[in-house]
Amino acid sequence: MLLVYSGNSYLNKGNTTMALNKTVLQDKIEIVGIHKAIQVRTATVIDEDGAELSRSFHRHVVQAGDDYSNESAEVQAICAAVHTDSVVAAKAAHDAAALESGV
Repeated sequence: MLLVYSGNSYLNKGNTTMALNKTVLQDKIEIVGIHKAIQVRTATVIDEDGAELSRSFHRHVVQAGDDYSNESAEVQAICAAVHTDSVVAAKAAHDAAALESGV
């Protein structure tokens, strides 16, 4: 018998009930490079009764000039602070020059 409740699963084995919990969190946010790329690492943690069973990671990058409206409030605040007009313009110029040179 498997019951699912708000990201938690309860597995009943005989007289013992074990609670499985899945937690997804952004555990690392970094500002990298001259164009202030924001690297976001998201951890997915599965635990059983408080003991961690597995942890996996997913990363994505928000570049200067990208739409970050679907990001978390924390990432949006960082992007708003570091992706200034001058940084966005410098990144766009860099990208245009790279396309022109074929790099």
